Formats: sequence, C-alpha cells, structure tokens
Amino acid sequence: QVQLVESGGGLVQPGGSLRLSCATSGSFFSMSTMGWYRQAPGKQRELVAVITSGGSTNYADSVKGRFTISRANAKNTVYLQMNSLKPEDTAVYYCNAHVQPLTRDRYLELWGQGTLVTVSS
Repeated sequence: QVQLVESGGGLVQPGGSLRLSCATSGSFFSMSTMGWYRQAPGKQRELVAVITSGGSTNYADSVKGRFTISRANAKNTVYLQMNSLKPEDTAVYYCNAHVQPLTRDRYLELWGQGTLVTVSS
C-alpha cells in the first residue's frame, strides 16, 4: 500500500522559513502530479502549490513569491520551501499525490496525514 509521509512542520516566527517534505512509501507504477494543500482552523482545505512530473508548477496567489515547490522524482519526494512566513499561513499542511498502482489501473489520489505549521511570535 502506497503512503505519503510528511515532515518538517513546527512553530516559526513571522518572517521565518520552514521546509516541508513528503516521502512516498510502498511500490507503484508511476506518479504524476504532486502537491501541497492546507487547512486553517474553521476554513476549507485549499491548494497551496502543485508540480507535475515534468516540473511545471502552479501556486496559490497568497503564496506566490514566498513558497517554492520542488520534487525529486528519483526519491518520489516532494518539498515545499516556505519563506517570509505570515501568521495567516498557519494551518495543517497536507501532501497530495496521484499514483498509478502496479496493476496499471487508473490513478489513485493519495493524501498524507498532515503536518502542522504555526506562525506566531
């Protein structure tokens, strides 16, 4: 069974930086788009950034110029470098990936368990 495991969350002061990582465990045939979403208290989950297998990226307007998504295809890992963090970035951050199983059936959408990022002085 393929799983996504996030790491790197924590408490940081406004203006600080954090780097989130999402590693994949288990076997699969291929992986396409990977991304990061977040959910703040009392709000709906929202897209933060996505990256295709070819490296094309897309960001939420609220994080453009501050966050950078990248992936290491050989490691099946996706990263989110977060700079100039603001209190409004406080949320649980979830890793997302679309994985094709070894059976080569249709792609499955997977989610990680989430990692909490708190931006506060």
